[in-house]
Amino acid sequence: MTRRELLRLSATLPFILLMHPHPRRLFAAPVQGMPQPRWDRVLMLVELNGGNDGLNTLIPYGDERYYQARPRVAIPRERVLQLNEKVGLHYALEPLMPLWRGRELAWVQGVGYANPNRSHFRSIEIWETGSDSEQILDEGWLARLFEVYAPPSDFSAEGIVLGRRDAGPLSGKTVRTIALEDPQQFLTQASRVSAIEQTSPNRALAHILQVQRELTHAAGDLTRRLEQSSSLQTSFPASPIGRQLQTAAQLLSAKVPVAVIKVSIGSFDTHANQLNHHERLLKELAEGIVAFRQAVEQAGQWDNVLIMTYSEFGRRVGENASIGTDHGTAAPHLLLGGMVKGGLYGIAPSLADLQEGDLRHHIDYRSLYRTVITNWWGLPATMLGKQDFSAIDCLT
Repeated sequence: MTRRELLRLSATLPFILLMHPHPRRLFAAPVQGMPQPRWDRVLMLVELNGGNDGLNTLIPYGDERYYQARPRVAIPRERVLQLNEKVGLHYALEPLMPLWRGRELAWVQGVGYANPNRSHFRSIEIWETGSDSEQILDEGWLARLFEVYAPPSDFSAEGIVLGRRDAGPLSGKTVRTIALEDPQQFLTQASRVSAIEQTSPNRALAHILQVQRELTHAAGDLTRRLEQSSSLQTSFPASPIGRQLQTAAQLLSAKVPVAVIKVSIGSFDTHANQLNHHERLLKELAEGIVAFRQAVEQAGQWDNVLIMTYSEFGRRVGENASIGTDHGTAAPHLLLGGMVKGGLYGIAPSLADLQEGDLRHHIDYRSLYRTVITNWWGLPATMLGKQDFSAIDCLT
C-alpha cells in the first residue's frame, strides 16, 4: 500500500486518531510509593464553548446589586430555583434539581485565574493547557498527565472527543485521541479497515503505517464492544449535546476502556439578546445530563463517571446595550457523579468588590484539575507545576 492510498483511506473514516508524530509511551515510569491509579474511572469533560454567563447560571438572587447591574438580563427572583437564601439556579436547569437534592451535584463558585485574558482563543488555550495567564504551553493538561502516567496500554484510546470541537486538553505528543461523531457510521466504515503489517525505512511513511495500525486497533476494539453492547433504554433529547451524551452513554454501556470523554455545547457567547438563547442552551444541557445519568446508571457505571464543565471565561457583571453580556472573568462550574458530595463549594464572588467591572476569582481553575488527578484517579499532580493548587473536597 502506498502513502497516497493510506492517506486516502484515513480520510474516509468517520473518526480521527489525533496523534503527534512521536512514538507512544506504552507504560508510565514507575513511581515509588504511588497508590494504584483508578483507571476504571472516566472523566466526562463538558466544554461550555463561548464563555458561559455564570451569574445567570448560579444566580445571586439575594443580592440587589445583581438586579441593578442587569435590569433587562437578570433572571426574575420568582423564577430562580433557590439552593439557599442567597443563590439559586436558572429555571432552565430545573431537570438537575433532583440531582442537587440527591447530593450528586456540586457547584464550585468563583473559578478563574489571575490576570484574566478576555480573548476566546487565548483564554480557552489557558484552560485547556493548564497554564498561567502569561505562560504558553503547547500541550493539553490531560495530554501532559498521560505522557507521564499513561492509562493501561490495552485502552482503546486515552480520550474520545464527541461533537465538532477539537481535542483541547487531550492535544499532545503521544496521546491517542479518537474524534467520533456517529457510532453507526463508525461501525459501517470501520468494517472496511483492514490490518496493515507493512513497515518502511522511510520515517514519514513508517509513522503513517504506525498510525494506521493504531487506527485499525482502535476501530476493531470499539467495533467489537459497540456491537456486543445492549441498546440504551433511555430516550435522549435530539439536541446536539443530547446526541453527544447519548454516544457517550453508549460507549460507557459498552465498557469501552477510555480515561476521558469530551463533549461540547455552545456557543455561549451571548453578546446580544441573551435571555432566550441562554435559556435554550442551559435547558439542552440539563436535559442531556439527566438522560445520560439515567442511561449510565442503568448500565451500572454511574459511580465510575465524573462530569466536569469548563469554559474560557464568564461574562461581565453589567449587561450591555444589546441586552446581552460581554466577556468577563470568574464563573461557577459543576461536578456531577455518583461519587460526588453535592453542595456549594468556594466563595461566591462579591458584587461589591469588582475588578474593573468583573468578578474576582477565589478558586484557581487548576484546583478542578487537581481534584480530578489526585482525588478521582489517584495520581500525583506534578504536571500542574510548582504552585500548590488545592484539591476540592467534593468526592467520596
